[in-house]
Amino acid sequence: MESKGDTRGVQSHPVRRVVSGALAASAVIAVVTFTQAPATASPTPALQQPPSSSSEALDKYRELASQAEKLNEEYLRAQEDLKAKEHELGRAQKQLEKAQQALRQASADEGRYRVDVDKFAGASFTSGAQLNKMSALLTGDSAQDFLDRSSALDVLATDKNEALSRLQGAVNAANAARQQAADARNKAQRAKDAAAKLTADIEARKERLDAQIDELAEQAGLLSDSDVASQQDTGVDIGPVTAPGPAAQAAVDAALSVRGSPYVWGATGPSEFDCSGLTQWAYSQAGISIPRTSSSQSTYGTPVSRDQLQPGDLVFFYSPVSHVGIYVGDGMMVHAPTSGDVVKVSPLQDEYSGARRVA
Repeated sequence: MESKGDTRGVQSHPVRRVVSGALAASAVIAVVTFTQAPATASPTPALQQPPSSSSEALDKYRELASQAEKLNEEYLRAQEDLKAKEHELGRAQKQLEKAQQALRQASADEGRYRVDVDKFAGASFTSGAQLNKMSALLTGDSAQDFLDRSSALDVLATDKNEALSRLQGAVNAANAARQQAADARNKAQRAKDAAAKLTADIEARKERLDAQIDELAEQAGLLSDSDVASQQDTGVDIGPVTAPGPAAQAAVDAALSVRGSPYVWGATGPSEFDCSGLTQWAYSQAGISIPRTSSSQSTYGTPVSRDQLQPGDLVFFYSPVSHVGIYVGDGMMVHAPTSGDVVKVSPLQDEYSGARRVA
């Protein structure tokens, strides 16, 4: 299960500190015997459930932890959606500023060119003579005078047409800029409204998650010492793992190197982790950046069928996805199970929903 850094408020609650300490639980490790030979991808890794010998209190704890895991994933997805909407709002506001600047320029051009056109429209008579070739002929003293006046009228007509053309272009540009500004303003408002709705949704999800964590903390108080001790087990020693490439190898080695590190809500390493915080941190050690949440990670990279799993592949659980680990071969994975537990090697658990290859 996972959470963002802003869930530190969850841990500050006195009861929740009990959960994030050592009293939480997750899937009990099925005992499987392996040789010390390098682990490799098995044809079709079997899915396994925790052994039935666990206590009733631990079973109840696992059920509550699973519910909290799903609520937390919904909370994280809402946070990701909010961040995306905030970016969208920022882009829309920049587009609006650009459109408004274009509108101001187009409006200024329209005003300037309209003055030129108005001058031509007002100059229908000069010295009592209408500005056309007939008036030039009737008022001229000679043929040469007529030719001179006609030439001048041609120039004026050309200038007038150019002024009209410039005005029309400015009017069109202003209208287009007004439409762009209106569209950008509407887009920005929609993004702002969506962000506000998501903010309220995040608060509601946070309240549900907090209530679930409180219930989980109460259940943690009912766990026996043996129940608590079982959650600190780091799993079977599978020996060296050989991944198919250097990046996958680096990620696997990094994840295995922090076995025993505590699960902490919102932690991304290097000494505390939640489930996707572990996978993100491990791949960052290989120089590869992957998304923060398990649901986002489940759409990253290349999909892999279960019978083609290789060490380094990300393996996902539940639908919608709310848990992730790193496959290490022989039907096993390294993962951070849930609050109060530690990073460990476990069999692939039930509710398997897919895998992705990122290196």
